[in-house]
Amino acid sequence: MSRLRNPLLFSGLLCALVPAPARADMVTDWNDKAVAAVYAARMSPDAQARGLAIMHIAVFEALNSIEPRYTPYRARLPAEPGALPDAAAAAAAHHTLIRLFPDQAREFNATLQAALARLPDGPAKASGIRLGERAAAAMLTEREQDGADGPITYRPFTLPGKYVPTPFPASSTWASVRPFALKSGDQFRPPAPYTLSSAQWAADYNEVKRMGGKASTARSPDQNDIARFWQLTGVATYNPVTRHLATVKGLDLLDCARLFALSSIVTADTAIAIFDAKYAYSFWRPVTAIRNGDIDGNDATALDGGWEPLMATPMHPEYPCAHCTFQAAAAGVLQGLYGDAVPKFTLTSAAAPGVNRSFERLSDYVNEVVNARVYEGVHYRTSGEVGAALGRSIADEVLKTQMRPAR
Repeated sequence: MSRLRNPLLFSGLLCALVPAPARADMVTDWNDKAVAAVYAARMSPDAQARGLAIMHIAVFEALNSIEPRYTPYRARLPAEPGALPDAAAAAAAHHTLIRLFPDQAREFNATLQAALARLPDGPAKASGIRLGERAAAAMLTEREQDGADGPITYRPFTLPGKYVPTPFPASSTWASVRPFALKSGDQFRPPAPYTLSSAQWAADYNEVKRMGGKASTARSPDQNDIARFWQLTGVATYNPVTRHLATVKGLDLLDCARLFALSSIVTADTAIAIFDAKYAYSFWRPVTAIRNGDIDGNDATALDGGWEPLMATPMHPEYPCAHCTFQAAAAGVLQGLYGDAVPKFTLTSAAAPGVNRSFERLSDYVNEVVNARVYEGVHYRTSGEVGAALGRSIADEVLKTQMRPAR
């Protein structure tokens, strides 16, 4: 699986929540373990999303086989009468994680033993464990040859004999990973970026040049905080919001499992769609464009040979904005189920200690990320807006096709 080239602090983005309802504890507890595991393994955001999707689908399939209130992801598994749901959820999560992260097996084993010790011994517990392990095995087999471990085949752009930087860009082959729900990675591929002669290009260029430079004085203190806050990447930027809604809605075990599974499917497929579009268009980043402002054919874009972005530019093409797409996709699931206005949630970021961001509308949460990537100097506004639209399209498709209420 892909690893992070520049891993950030794991403690990440945590949502200030009240304690979860007791019946949802088994799902949220294992969600905590899975999120910790992907960061401990130093995985890239795309691989993180895939790992969580495999685990959460397995948990959902096990629980939905005991109480089939929704259409299964693949198939309803035979469940022995009286199988204990908590045991099934714990076993499904554990069986998945020890195979995805064998180096962390000792910790997962200890977590499983502690979880099962809280449950009454007997046939119901044993039946639940067997069911959970079968659900996990089925999902692991399902994803065994999905392309996530494919070789890097990226071909650098160069001329014979000319040096180019040697590190490979990130996730260049992730578009070939088989989606969880989409028909293909390019199902919702956005149109090509604007032409460099356009007024829209000049407006975006000049905005990020003015607002996103390391030495810029145009950002307000609040905009500086926003830029620093959203430098974190990965599941920690959206998973806490899902946890918040699972908590405040008081979801039971199956509904909690379904919510996390839907969110994980959406974000896993979003990663595939993002890198399909990025490498299809290979659009240049602001630091490249601004240092070459004299070659884009647009008189309204002036070169600045010493311009630097506020944050380090990610090692992959610009269009569309990945952060913006991930956030909109995760928010799109929640909007589709619960609406845009939600009980207030507050996030903190290890990238900006002491800074809190609070939201009462999911759309505001997404819009702030679009702004942040401009303030950081790594994306153009149009790229953020296109990414947000892409994320919403994927969320709509997943909600329409996956884990629907059974008749």
